[in-house]
Amino acid sequence: MTAIDAFTPLPDHNQLPCEDGTFVKNFQEHPQSLLLTDSIYPVLNRVHPDGQFCIGQDSGIYWRLTDPPQRGAEAPDWFYVGNVPPALDGQARRSYVLWQEIIPPQIVIEFVSGTGAEERDRTPWTGKFWVYETAIRPAYYAIYEVKKASVEVYVLQKNKYHLLSANERGHFPIEELGVELGIWPGVYQGMDLPWLRWWDAAGHLLLNGEERAEQERQRAEQERQRAEQERQRAEQERQRAEQEHQRAEQECQRAEQERQRAEQEQTRNQKLIAKLKELGVDPDSIL
Repeated sequence: MTAIDAFTPLPDHNQLPCEDGTFVKNFQEHPQSLLLTDSIYPVLNRVHPDGQFCIGQDSGIYWRLTDPPQRGAEAPDWFYVGNVPPALDGQARRSYVLWQEIIPPQIVIEFVSGTGAEERDRTPWTGKFWVYETAIRPAYYAIYEVKKASVEVYVLQKNKYHLLSANERGHFPIEELGVELGIWPGVYQGMDLPWLRWWDAAGHLLLNGEERAEQERQRAEQERQRAEQERQRAEQERQRAEQEHQRAEQECQRAEQERQRAEQEQTRNQKLIAKLKELGVDPDSIL
């Protein structure tokens, strides 16, 4: 570690490297990060109505000064910090510097690409697990292994990480956010894999933007079909009422024809009676 003069100002996120030159391990990591961010954003917007939170994706968290600087940082595949501004000094964050902002992440997630030994390394000062548990100290640390379709979640209690037990749905509750973390086998961006995803506390999957749009499209289609069914029902009711009206008119016409027939019959009888009387015949004797 390079000695730091007591009067030397500590570097901020603009003065520290924001990348270490390593490659992303596989093509699944970037979509996985996007999926986690996209689906939890509506939750975080409710938790932080003032918009004060940030999400890092393969971004550095600086926890000590070293030479080179990157040795004093970890770059989780995904992490979330609450109650901090999403940008600093009107600029997008280059990294997250603990001595500049103090507040530790709420949750850090590592995506395993090898054996998982690196993510579980407890060697003091260099092991990733040790650094998260002792120095960076996120409340939750998750280790996601796509090859094993599994995730381990640790919760910080009394300065030590303890493995969190899954609930009856096989998910791991993140109670402070009212969400659960678990494995979802399905297709995302054309890849059929066991993805790491969020659910709400009731076990409902938190949808990403594409899924929310599809759900809204289906809801609109169902509403259109409901409106069409209502229109058809109203049309059938109108036709039924029209048929009833026509039946009533026909009944009225039939009654009128019957009345006219009765009148004609009465008129004919009256003429017959009158004719018989002219002829001197008593109508009652023959009718």
